[in-house]
Parts: sequence; C-alpha cells; structure tokens
Amino acid sequence: MKAILEFLKNWTLPSAIVVGASLYYLFSMIPALDGFSAVASPVFDAVLPWFLFVILFTTFLKIDYKKLRLAKWHLWISITQIVMVLVLVGCILYFHVKGDDLVLMECILACVIGPCAAASSVVTAKLGGSLESMTTYTFVSNLLTAIMIPLFFPLIDQQVEMSFVSAFLMIMWKVCVILVVPMALAYLVKCFLPKVQQWVASKTDLSFYLWGCSLSIVTGITFRNIMNSNAPLSLLGTIAVVSFVLCVIQFSVGRNIGHFFGCTVEGGQALGQKNTAFAIWVSSAYINPLAAVGPGCYIIWQNAINSLELYHHRTPPHTDD
Repeated sequence: MKAILEFLKNWTLPSAIVVGASLYYLFSMIPALDGFSAVASPVFDAVLPWFLFVILFTTFLKIDYKKLRLAKWHLWISITQIVMVLVLVGCILYFHVKGDDLVLMECILACVIGPCAAASSVVTAKLGGSLESMTTYTFVSNLLTAIMIPLFFPLIDQQVEMSFVSAFLMIMWKVCVILVVPMALAYLVKCFLPKVQQWVASKTDLSFYLWGCSLSIVTGITFRNIMNSNAPLSLLGTIAVVSFVLCVIQFSVGRNIGHFFGCTVEGGQALGQKNTAFAIWVSSAYINPLAAVGPGCYIIWQNAINSLELYHHRTPPHTDD
C-alpha cells in the first residue's frame, strides 16, 4: 500500500488521466450503468468549475500580493502568441481553407489563442517557479484572448455572429468568476483570518492534488466529447498528432523565451499550458464544434509534459564521483 501511495504521489497527473479515461469507458461499455452515467454527467459538469475555484483559492492564499507585477517575459510571450495567431488566421484566409482542413486549422487556432490555464500557477510553484509572476501573466493572457477572439473568429468563419463588445464582456465575465473572485476571497482571508490562511498554506500540495482530482473529471468529459464528435477516425488521429506537436512546440518556445529572462519554467507554462476548458467552450460556441476535439487532445499532452517536468524536477541529476 505504501508503494502504491508513493507512486500516486509521484505520478498524480498521469494517474488522474488514466482514472478519468477508465471511468468513462467503464460507464460507456456497461449498459447497466447507463442510468447512473446520465445522472452523473451533468453533476460532473457542474462540479468542475467549483473544483477550479477551490484550487485557485488555496493557491492564491500563498501569494505575496506585493510581488504581483508585470515582467519583460510577459511581453515577449504575449507577442509570440499574437504572431502565432496572426500566422494561422493569415494562412486560413490566404489559402481559402475549407472542409476537414479548416477543422484542423481551427483546432490548432483554438489551442493557440486560448489563454494560459488558471491552474498553471500550481505546476509552476511545484517546479520552483514564481507563483506571483505566473499569476500576473494569467490575467494578461486572459485579457489578450478576450481581445483576439472577437477580432479573428468572425474572419475565419463568416457564419460567426459576434460583436466585439459583447464577446469581450462575456469572456471577461468568465475571467472575473474564475480568477478575480477566488483571488479577492483569498486576499480577504489573508487579511482577516490569518490562522486559516496559515493552516491552508501549510498544506503544501493541497491545490496540486485537488487539481489531480479535477483532471480526472476533465479527462472523462474530454473522452466523452471526442467519442461523441462523430468525426472520421482519420481526422481524429490527425488532430491528436497535430495537437501533440503543437503542445511540444509551445512548451519549447515558451521555455526558450523564458530562458533569456531567468524564467524558463514560467515561460514554458505560460505559452504551453492552456485553459483547454475555455478553448473547448469557445470552439463549440463560436466556430465548428469539431474544433473542440483539438483542445480535448491537447489537455492530455500538456499534462503528460507537466508530468515529465515534475519527474525531472524531483529527480536529482546523477554526478560522477
């Protein structure tokens, strides 16, 4: 039992993915569980945002709010994301991409234009990066996404009907609920309930394990969406491969940019770890719903990379005697 617990501690994220995928297939393959599955599915969908809220609340309790400030690497990561989005949109428009090729390009765009994941601060802290700098960039990234989506989505899909103001305000409202509210609550707890703050902060890995639980739910939902997409297997396979390559590229480019500013971990997480739940929502709401398969695959790859980074971080380098 001790060995199992140690394995789960060291490989929390892959274990969470396997558990989520296994539970989905268990309930989808056994007809007797159809009734429970139908009841549980909307419950999981409703519980997931609260999981994220608690994760961020416990993370923000550890923040030194005086250190929340803009950094040079924030600018360069933002510029890189903008350039990638411009290249993708330009290619779609210039080559008049249609059909399955357009779906594939929209999958890529959804994974690039999506904001930095709110929970990226959790991994950054585990890897020894700056929690405050990462949290600051999360707000920058969400603001940038809120500007780019209503600007570019109507260009690539003429059927998209959105005004800039309404789309911007809708996205910013979601950002407020996801980020601002738990941060404000954490700040109030730090000011008026310091003993509670100290107790939660003493549980060093609490937010990480909560994130592991939420990842199981997200994985199950992701597999459900992929299996219900009715897309050809060839297209699904292509999307899976392309999303993997894109994930590696974004993490690598982000880490290389961060390297120049002594923020390698932060740079990789900022550009590579995406708010895939948001990307899935915005794809389903504003462009081809099949484009949501891209972020669905991306969430598996980004957490596989996070797991490898955590493994290398906790494994001391070998030295010759």
